[in-house]
Amino acid sequence: MRTRSGWLPRAVRRRLAPLLASLAVLLLAGGPPAQAETVLLPPTVDPFYRAAGALDNVAPGTVLQTRTVGLAPTGTPLPVQATQLLYRTTGQRGEPAATVATVIRPATSGPIRLVSYQTAYDALGARCDPSFTLRGGGPGALADAPVIAGFLAAGFTVVTSDYEGTELAYGAPRTSGYATLDGIRAALTALGAPAAAPVGLSGFSGGSIATEFAAELAPDYAPELDIVGTAAGGLPVDLADTLAYIDGKPDPSTLLPYVFEGMARGFGIDLAPYLSDYGKQVVTQVADQCVFDGPKFPGLRIDQLLQPQYRDYRSVPAFAAMLDGGRMGSAGTPRGPVFLAGGNSDGIGDGVIVAADERALAADYCRRGVAIRYEEYPGADHLVAGALFVVAAQAFLQAAFDGAPFENSCAAVGSQ
Repeated sequence: MRTRSGWLPRAVRRRLAPLLASLAVLLLAGGPPAQAETVLLPPTVDPFYRAAGALDNVAPGTVLQTRTVGLAPTGTPLPVQATQLLYRTTGQRGEPAATVATVIRPATSGPIRLVSYQTAYDALGARCDPSFTLRGGGPGALADAPVIAGFLAAGFTVVTSDYEGTELAYGAPRTSGYATLDGIRAALTALGAPAAAPVGLSGFSGGSIATEFAAELAPDYAPELDIVGTAAGGLPVDLADTLAYIDGKPDPSTLLPYVFEGMARGFGIDLAPYLSDYGKQVVTQVADQCVFDGPKFPGLRIDQLLQPQYRDYRSVPAFAAMLDGGRMGSAGTPRGPVFLAGGNSDGIGDGVIVAADERALAADYCRRGVAIRYEEYPGADHLVAGALFVVAAQAFLQAAFDGAPFENSCAAVGSQ
């Protein structure tokens, strides 16, 4: 794992060591590895991903189909099987939809302690769906494998959803939040657990969108769920600020067409009338790709994507509604406690995420009475901040499930 400036700092590698050790245990323990699946159909042609019949009168979270699958996130089959669930959920505009969750049980027995882990799969193409990459469908799950292994080694059951839905609405906040919550509902049903079983949420970067909006939407959309803690890091709190920050940067600017296209899908916006000829070319190139290994556009600027009259995109009504709808803090108030964290490598943010926006979200939640723990990692870029976050997030959730005293940092956040 490299940053732009070299290997991860020794302190970060030391903190990651337990997670990597957990992955090694999964690879080596538990008997011979499961046999690799002989046929691995991509989601676009796999019939399991398609719901039969209308969903209008089906309750959100209802399990529609179930199957047992093998796992091979690193390419090597693991001695672990998982259950995949096709379930009913809700789209960005309130429409009924269906997507898939993967539920993985730990080797240990005991009361179910469910963690909903949202991967940062940042995709416009279904080949990067977690339900596919975790089975060996590509390298997209490599970064998530040790995180999931760490939760399993600690005795947690993990559910991870294809929260972008079948239309791959990358960044669409309600799509991802609803899919996360309904994935939890479906997992609890499949596990035979009560609806009030304790649940934790965790996600970084793209996964933080699903995590944060799930926490905000839960009190109204899924009030029966007992969310004992939410951990979210690397949060694009205000999309307009995030886009301005990465605009024209050598590496992060590649995100621009993915974000515009993904959000437009969720909000039902036809981008074509707003795009320049070059913008149409770029969006076509990324239309079924994933940020992880898709086309790169170093130094890309927003004004290159849009026609001249739309380059102040924040004043365009369709885009303004998209930006407002994607602002974290706008969909509701989490029940808490909540752990928020992010890096600050250049005095503004971690190279992708604006640190001041993360601090502002923490302060806003504090004013609403949410119990908040907030950490900023000085000198950490987005990759290093993610490595630091995943270790802290697991410790936070472990303490939340155990009912340990919570270290509320609202007093410190309010003084910043």
